[in-house]
Amino acid sequence: MADIKKIAVLTSGGDAPGMNPVVRAVVRTALGLGVEVYGVIGGYQGLMYGNLKKMDRHSVSNIISLGGTALKSARSDEFATEAGMQKALKVCRDNGIDGVVVIGGDGSFRGARDFSLLGVNCVGVSGTIDNDIACSDYTTGYDTALNTIVQMSDRIRDTMESHDRCMVIETMGRRAGYLALNGGIAAGAVSILIPEIEFDIDRDVIARIKKAKEGGEGHFIVMVAEGCSPRFGGVDKLAKYIEEQTGIISRSIVYGHIQRGGSPTLMDRVIGTRLGNYAAHLIINGGTNRVVTINKDVISDMDIYEALKMTKTVDKDLYRIAMEVTD
Repeated sequence: MADIKKIAVLTSGGDAPGMNPVVRAVVRTALGLGVEVYGVIGGYQGLMYGNLKKMDRHSVSNIISLGGTALKSARSDEFATEAGMQKALKVCRDNGIDGVVVIGGDGSFRGARDFSLLGVNCVGVSGTIDNDIACSDYTTGYDTALNTIVQMSDRIRDTMESHDRCMVIETMGRRAGYLALNGGIAAGAVSILIPEIEFDIDRDVIARIKKAKEGGEGHFIVMVAEGCSPRFGGVDKLAKYIEEQTGIISRSIVYGHIQRGGSPTLMDRVIGTRLGNYAAHLIINGGTNRVVTINKDVISDMDIYEALKMTKTVDKDLYRIAMEVTD
């Protein structure tokens, strides 16, 4: 074990269910190895201004079942500046902090990469519902968000079926379509639009609804990733166009931030715990500028520089299957 006496843990960027299981695992693993742990309240912003809380086992009791992040989160433009990083560096030095575990997405990992160059060991752990970290099969929070999408879509289908309507649903995901693709399959969507696959509204939405209607179906879900919405002016405009072209009363709904909330699923609790445990061992043993990954259920780590260069691609065969079974 390297000469690491104190570490800090923070959550950064958008919150994700499963962040708390990661925090809990980092804290309890480190304490068990005789290392002091400080929780940073408010992400990188909190690190710059010394908003630290000394953690013990009780500090993370019962948070494994809680959504959001017990440490709070924030985005910080100031931290991206040299002056901001120097503030954070001073806080670490003044408090004897040798390393920081950063839980977040790719933006958070960039911050960890740059901060590690100043001499503070940094290890990144995924915490984003978008599942868009290219170096890892899975990101903490993704499964819970998907289950939320399915639960809401099932409820929407009840009222759609009662009135023979079409609902155009927008999911989160920024430029990634994983939530829309898998959520659309699970919800039985007639059409799924994601930014990774080229689409034509008349061919891939209108024609499919008309064909399904001719086959006897009376209600429809169109699942849209938020990265697609600017192409047609938003889901409200798409719903109006569907109604004009098909004669089916159509409405739109944006699931929005509700996808980030809720108690983490078993998958997010278990994977979050595994990732957090690995991250604690890694940083205590001197690891720095590393990101913890899970691929084919094997947890490992890699250089953050290399991780950020990677591009994640959507499973096109899964998209093919989705469109075939809803045709």
